[in-house]
Amino acid sequence: MMRFLRTKVGRLRLVGFIEGISLLVLIGIAVPMKYAANDPSLVKLMGPIHGFFFVIFVINALSVGIEYKWKFSEVTWKVLLACFVPFGTFYIDYRILRRME
Repeated sequence: MMRFLRTKVGRLRLVGFIEGISLLVLIGIAVPMKYAANDPSLVKLMGPIHGFFFVIFVINALSVGIEYKWKFSEVTWKVLLACFVPFGTFYIDYRILRRME
């Protein structure tokens, strides 16, 4: 676990994992509870948590992109798009980020 924290790519992978989980909890559990059970409490809790990790992921992705000299048209846009799509950060981790470590 600690090896992830040694590099910027490792930290991006970790934040991507947490961001991906928070998105899945938000859209898979919290939003259905809000509308099916009329209970918005989990959305109120998970919304800001997911938002925080979303912003951290975007900042880290841009930082890694600059450091590794990613071409925006080839890599960066894919990594940034991943955080908008359920399971996207897991896919990007598998296809791009784990190969960089």
